[in-house]
Amino acid sequence: MPMPMVNSRLQPVVSLLFVVLSFIVCIDGARAQAIDVDPSKIYEEQKPIVESYVQEANELARRVELNSDNDALLVQYRSQLEALASEVLKSAVTFRPRLQEINARLEQLGSPPGEGMPPEPDSIREERVELSNEKAQINTLIGEAESLSLRVNRMIEQINVLRRELFAATLWRRYDVSVAVSPEVLGELSAEGESLYRRTTSWLRFVVNFRMQSLLWATFFSLAAACVIFVGGRRLLGHLMERRIVSENLSYLSRLSVALWSTLLPTVALTVFFGLTYLLYQHFNILRDDIAQLLAGFFQVTLIVFFVERLCWAALSPRHESWRLAQVDTATATKLYWLAVFTAVITGLDYLLNVINEVLGSPLSLTVVKSLVATVIVGVLLILIGLVRPRRDAAESRRFRFSLLSYIFFGLGIVTIISAVLGYLGFARFISQQIVITGAIISTMYIGFQAAGALSAEDTFHNTSLGHYLRRTFRLEDGTLDQLGVAASIITYVLIGVIGLPLILLQWGFQWADITGWAYGIASQITIGSMSFSLIGILSGILVFIVGYFLTRGFQGWLDGSVLARGKVDPGVRNSIKTAVGYAGIALAAIIGISAAGINLSSLALVAGALSLGVGFGLQNIVSNFVSGLILLAERPFQAGDWIEAGAVTGTVKRINVRATEIETFQRQTVILPNSELINAAVGNWTHRNKLGRIEIRVGVAYGSDVRKVHDILMEIARSHPLVLKNPEPFVFFADFGASSLDFELRLYLSDVLNGLSVQNDIRFGIVDAFAREGIEIPFPQTDLHIRTDATAVQWKQLEPEATVGRTKRRKRPDPDDPN
Repeated sequence: MPMPMVNSRLQPVVSLLFVVLSFIVCIDGARAQAIDVDPSKIYEEQKPIVESYVQEANELARRVELNSDNDALLVQYRSQLEALASEVLKSAVTFRPRLQEINARLEQLGSPPGEGMPPEPDSIREERVELSNEKAQINTLIGEAESLSLRVNRMIEQINVLRRELFAATLWRRYDVSVAVSPEVLGELSAEGESLYRRTTSWLRFVVNFRMQSLLWATFFSLAAACVIFVGGRRLLGHLMERRIVSENLSYLSRLSVALWSTLLPTVALTVFFGLTYLLYQHFNILRDDIAQLLAGFFQVTLIVFFVERLCWAALSPRHESWRLAQVDTATATKLYWLAVFTAVITGLDYLLNVINEVLGSPLSLTVVKSLVATVIVGVLLILIGLVRPRRDAAESRRFRFSLLSYIFFGLGIVTIISAVLGYLGFARFISQQIVITGAIISTMYIGFQAAGALSAEDTFHNTSLGHYLRRTFRLEDGTLDQLGVAASIITYVLIGVIGLPLILLQWGFQWADITGWAYGIASQITIGSMSFSLIGILSGILVFIVGYFLTRGFQGWLDGSVLARGKVDPGVRNSIKTAVGYAGIALAAIIGISAAGINLSSLALVAGALSLGVGFGLQNIVSNFVSGLILLAERPFQAGDWIEAGAVTGTVKRINVRATEIETFQRQTVILPNSELINAAVGNWTHRNKLGRIEIRVGVAYGSDVRKVHDILMEIARSHPLVLKNPEPFVFFADFGASSLDFELRLYLSDVLNGLSVQNDIRFGIVDAFAREGIEIPFPQTDLHIRTDATAVQWKQLEPEATVGRTKRRKRPDPDDPN
């Protein structure tokens, strides 16, 4: 496909690329200068750095010991220790060049002279002593760095052990649930309610008297931001989240998109409102510490319950059966919706009451009672969910298998109740929270995955609103839109995984620092054997290659359309130059991309060796075609647009690639011919230097015709045709005395041999008409048969009846193969 022409607007892009490359080179040079350290002073410079690392490790060890029961702080300390271990390793590596220099110099100086040998000069002895002392100091400092590295690694492992023990202690701690029936619980509950009331009312009086204006402005701005997001999202995605059409033939993608966006957009708007409200309240000093914790807990619980309610409404659609994702009847959908919402509400209240207990410092007995009641209620709700069955007379539930999910919820409900009754409230609360929060996240991810899968289906993307917009704007075809649908599906899968998996890990006890540390470790360095690479580097290399590829294609189009075309360069030369520039640019972009990816080009020697071995076995034909393509581009025995004959293939050259050449026959068939066949075999080129060519037209006349007149007629017809050249002039060749005709050959020269078919057609029509007027016959092959009668044969035929008289004729048995 020909590349579009690029005008002079590409020149600023190319200039910008060179500026960026120059900037990168300057940064690398500055970095090299910053890393360059005087070898003779490396010990004095690194010693205080190592000592500071030791002090930092001591301080972190003290903090770990003091906060061994705080999981979030332990994660922060582990991140700091991992960074410290990396710095210690870099510091130890810094000494390596200096040690190599010292060892090389000591080897040059040699060993001190032994007894009976002449003494060495004082300068050499002093230099050896100084180098030996410096080497001992460096080795000592390296030993300290290695010891510190081992200590830091042990501390990291200790933190991992502490976190596992802390999680197990929190999850499997057993409480005495007998305090739930103690008469003192009611008194403690009443006292806690009074304390909460006093704290809340005192804060409200403070806000009304001193912070009312700030409260109103902060709430107004938060509400305005949420409205902008919600209203703007409705205007942009309203057609994807409104249930306007009620039909039984709704596509699955339409239902999925409505369920997804009608859940996400209101949730995002509410999240922005709560988050911005909390931040502005903190900024204007409206919140006290205790009220801030209570408000944060209330916001979190409200947001979770709202999200679960929106998700259940989207998936079950109690009022819109045609938009329902779960194939259940309306009664079953309504029951499941309310049970799921009640489960979320009870779980949220349990979490909020736990926050209130922490803020007010409630007695342990009251905390146990609240958690026990909440987890038992959640367990009962889970059992009820497991007992729900679709109606048997529902048409859409005939193939639906609800038993597996029913058993799972029923079992989780039983386990939750038993755990709570036995006193394992931490485990029971963990189950209930994961069912609500993790279940909501997984359900949303499932809907997103289903939408992505439906988006990649054939003939789906171009029927969406985005597909219609792209078709109208860029005039894309259905095949291109299907490919864009696959790309959009892959991007959706990646985004859902990147967003959903961290949220699930956070719910399962991992800290954000854990996730970021894992992500950084995966993105920064992956080691396979002796090779190490990073995902960030690979993505950077891919991005650099893509930019280089498009710049190369743009430069090709600009060079071909603006430079070579204006210079009246031969089309074949233009094609060769454009192809060579394209391959050179792509090769350069690949080299720069590999370097940007952080891959050492010297490490590709093994790959090159493997490729050479592969060439010797299975790639020799490919390499032969590749080299042949380079030879064709360099020698140019034919070029694009030439009419060639290569064996049984005759046609016009369309494109000369590195591996094969595209030839279009006169039947409009494209033949892909390997370049090695064009190099190793004879190739006829009708238009190699120019398009001048000769055509021959054979014609025969009957014996007895006036051959001089035939000659004159043929010459007159040839000279009268406008496409026949006068120089060289046409020539009539009396070819032969044929079996049925006198054979003539009319030889014509054309300035463009590609017009040969039309010229031959016109000449033959003219010959037929002229011969008809002059009465000259064009014979066709015929044979005259002359029958001769022999007199002797006639005499024998007359005597044959007399010879058979008096003899008995023997009847011959009929032959089945005889046609007579």
